[in-house]
Amino acid sequence: MEVRMVQLTEEKMAHIKELRKKAMKLPLHPGVYIMHSRDDTIIYIGKAKALKNRVSQYFGSDKNHNEKVRRMVSNVEYFEYILTDSEFEALILESSLIKQHQPKYNILLKDDKGYSYIKVTAGDWPRISETKQVLNDGAKYIGPYLSAWTIKDTVEEARKIFRLPSCTRKFPQEIGRGRPCLNYYIKQCCAPCRGHVSQKEYNEAVQEALDFIRGGTSDSVRTLTEKMNEAAENLDFELAARIRDRITAINKLKERQKVVASRVPEQDVIALVLGGEKVSIQVFRFAGGRLYDRESFLLNADDEPEQIRSEFVMQYYSMRDKIPPVITIDGPVNDDGVLEEWLTKKAERRVKFHIPQKGEQKQLVEMCRTNAAEALAQAMGRATGRETSALDELRQLLNLPKTPEYIESYDISNLAGGENVAGMIVFENGRPLKSAYRKFKIKTVVGQDDYGSMREVIRRRFEEYRAADKPEGFGRLPDLILLDGGKGHVGAIRPLLREMGIDVPVYGMVKDDKHRTRAITEDGGEIAIQSTRAVFTLVSSIQDEVHRFAIGYHRQQRKKATISTTLTSIPGIGETRAKALMKHFTTIRAVSEATEEMLEETPGMNAPAARAVYRYFHSEENDGE
Repeated sequence: MEVRMVQLTEEKMAHIKELRKKAMKLPLHPGVYIMHSRDDTIIYIGKAKALKNRVSQYFGSDKNHNEKVRRMVSNVEYFEYILTDSEFEALILESSLIKQHQPKYNILLKDDKGYSYIKVTAGDWPRISETKQVLNDGAKYIGPYLSAWTIKDTVEEARKIFRLPSCTRKFPQEIGRGRPCLNYYIKQCCAPCRGHVSQKEYNEAVQEALDFIRGGTSDSVRTLTEKMNEAAENLDFELAARIRDRITAINKLKERQKVVASRVPEQDVIALVLGGEKVSIQVFRFAGGRLYDRESFLLNADDEPEQIRSEFVMQYYSMRDKIPPVITIDGPVNDDGVLEEWLTKKAERRVKFHIPQKGEQKQLVEMCRTNAAEALAQAMGRATGRETSALDELRQLLNLPKTPEYIESYDISNLAGGENVAGMIVFENGRPLKSAYRKFKIKTVVGQDDYGSMREVIRRRFEEYRAADKPEGFGRLPDLILLDGGKGHVGAIRPLLREMGIDVPVYGMVKDDKHRTRAITEDGGEIAIQSTRAVFTLVSSIQDEVHRFAIGYHRQQRKKATISTTLTSIPGIGETRAKALMKHFTTIRAVSEATEEMLEETPGMNAPAARAVYRYFHSEENDGE
């Protein structure tokens, strides 16, 4: 997506200067500021610990502002403010005013989370489904339930366990018509369409499914076990077997649920993944140590992650009555102390943030992040969730300003300073972009000087960037440069980029004694990569690929040099005739097997030269005659 930068007119710039003068007169006092547009609409509401400092920042230099803030400032006609006694009071007032006015530049979320119901259709062959509307259609509605995800998942599981149809066929009208669907053959439907189940048996299965939905797995197992034992005592072994299969299916479901469980009885887990101009946020909600709801949000990435988390938490819990005592989150939150105080007051009990570093809670956060990454990948139609997650991990690991969607990597290859070459590869959205790979012959460095060679390559690459007229290929700036080498390489390149006015993060990749990627280096030392992280796989793939590409090009050049040396050692064959022979015959073997007549027919060759080449390759044969 193309980002159009805000261009301010001289009149608008003069107006912003006037606003800054007014902002500089504000008190150094906590409060809330309210930005208005020309038509008197409230477009932004914020809080501040010191109003003068915070508000004046908006109307100063825009170099540190993101595009969202620039746009907001360009639309401000005037501002007003309300003083409060503390920053906490300012947060409460800010939250209340945002909910009341819904300012354009504040709102991340909308309170459109409706209720869900379980619908049981009327008639002799009722169907069970999940719905968000109650209609006057004679059906029975159970609910409401707050968690649409839980209800939808539970209804689907109930239909599978009790083998109820999910198709659109009508019964009894369509009984005996057509073949049963795939669900019958995989034992997820009792196929009333084929008359394989009586109306009485079908309705009993529907009632058992409803009992399962209402009472949960434990109550259902207890009730079904009693029915199974009763059927066995009555020698109705067919019915007992069907009930046994249902109990087995429920127990398997319970085992799957244990995978997503928490030792913390009640908590929410929140994780975000940045991808270009979007951010995906996932919320897992736990009660009784069990996951009972999951929500996914795709928002504009208009701020730093710390601020995005802060705004999300405030707006999310403004729209939720149930606030858990623990909110487990994947990173720092701006104003965390004030937010905790606000959440505690709203919940009427102690609420705290928790950023886990290891153990079960860390695993839950990673699972939440994985789901956020997958949602982002599907929404953006780009890389897989794993690749998206790895790129976001890399952004966090290197503290990059944005997700490195376009990565360039460089490696130098030579043999004792001979045939000095370099390879450049590109990874876009976590995958190799081979059309963007480039090869470099080192021109200005003689001998084995990897630092000098790397400087030449980087200089040539960004001179091409300056000369390019399209934002593609060399005309596109990478989000990150990874050099196959230690901090010496990084130290050689960063000053060059500063000199050229190129603002791109540069890091080096090093390997351990087992030739595995160990760390990414920077000027101050090394940043370790955990081998269990997705980012380890990504960086290792980049390092292996750039090494393979560079060394492959080096071998190709060495082979050419060997071939050239072989032919030019023949009397009468210089560089021009050697190239002509290779172009005509392709390989040295073909040259050696050619007759004198064939050699003489090669462009640029004559009879003496052809005879010299022929004798060179057949001298042993001639000596033996």
